[in-house]
Amino acid sequence: MNRNYAKELDKILENQENKGKKLFLHSCCAPCSSYVLEYLCSFFRITVFYYNPNITEQEEYIKRAAEQKKLIAEFNRQMESGERKGYPIAVVEGDYDKALFFEKVKGLEHCREGGERCFLCYEMRLLETARRAKEEGSDYFTTTLTISPLKNAVKLNEIGERIAEEFKIPFLPSDFKKKNGYKRSIELSKEYDLYRQDYCGCVFSRRQ
Repeated sequence: MNRNYAKELDKILENQENKGKKLFLHSCCAPCSSYVLEYLCSFFRITVFYYNPNITEQEEYIKRAAEQKKLIAEFNRQMESGERKGYPIAVVEGDYDKALFFEKVKGLEHCREGGERCFLCYEMRLLETARRAKEEGSDYFTTTLTISPLKNAVKLNEIGERIAEEFKIPFLPSDFKKKNGYKRSIELSKEYDLYRQDYCGCVFSRRQ
């Protein structure tokens, strides 16, 4: 039976006992996080974890990290001024070690985009997210990656839930592209003049 991860998330959000709990949110980039933050910031106390060692070029990595911080600063400014409702958003940047990514996907260099190589990349980033979430005393962890139509939301949730069992911290189910989430992220990117890259980040995705 196919699961509806978007409905599962909505059920969690309907439970007011979860309101104000701490969410450690892995983010791949500012555009993908824009809708997710808009959607969840009035419910969870969010720490955005920018952790993407899969991005091959350092210049590209720095540019995306700066856009992420710019967006969060603007959201926080709007919340402080009353233009937007929600809890203040924190941001933490993980280590940028692209050698870790290349070691992780060794032997899968010619794998198709969206296949096994990507699944290992999901796992790499979610493992570190769960580890840091546990350290931070967060109540949940999850990722913005499910907002992309090019990412496998079922596989992301499967990996997240497996890692959640290992680290004993709940994974927040999601399929953020649902309910026009991806469309809204494009609108917000234009509204905040965000840099939108045209590939995931690694050299393999750029080639394809």
